[in-house]
Amino acid sequence: MVSSPSSSPPPPVYLPDGDFDLAKILIVGPFGIGKTTAIKAVSEISSLHTEEPMTQAAASVDDLLDDGKTTTTVALDFGRITLSRARIVLYLFGTPGQERFQVIWDDITQGALGALVLVDTRRLGASFEAMGLIEEAGLDYVVALNRFPDTPEHDLGLVRKKLDLEDHTPLVTCDARDRTSVLDALRTLADHLVSRAGADLS
Repeated sequence: MVSSPSSSPPPPVYLPDGDFDLAKILIVGPFGIGKTTAIKAVSEISSLHTEEPMTQAAASVDDLLDDGKTTTTVALDFGRITLSRARIVLYLFGTPGQERFQVIWDDITQGALGALVLVDTRRLGASFEAMGLIEEAGLDYVVALNRFPDTPEHDLGLVRKKLDLEDHTPLVTCDARDRTSVLDALRTLADHLVSRAGADLS
């Protein structure tokens, strides 16, 4: 009997040498928005995920999506990415999207510098709760429209108005499956946090 070769684990990725700032960043949004996908796409280390199979028992407490999704995050996702140009290492924490898991939000937001809020234009209202929690925590954030395959095109100015965003809050588009796209959104967030920190000091 011939056994198939086991895949070797990827080599470890250590923190870069030199003077880098370390920042805790949240990836937030409603259930099924692409938080786990985004962290998997961009993390330079083997990302950590606490996904469990979805059951029909959750239908009475969760707004389940009819899109073939079979698992859900029940605690957090974790990954890491180095932004060499900005000399920043981002520790990425993905939050659960369902209301019943919000008891852990206070713990997850501790020490965070900001958040990337993922939004689906097909259900904008589902993102208000996550945005409200981030604002209550006093965190600056960037809103990223996650482009799903069947997402219609929308004018960003109209979306900004519908989300009632502050003028200083960046609004970008991204594809949570694409590493470069997620990286661009995170760079926008890093630039925004640096800008806001300068504004607070002035």
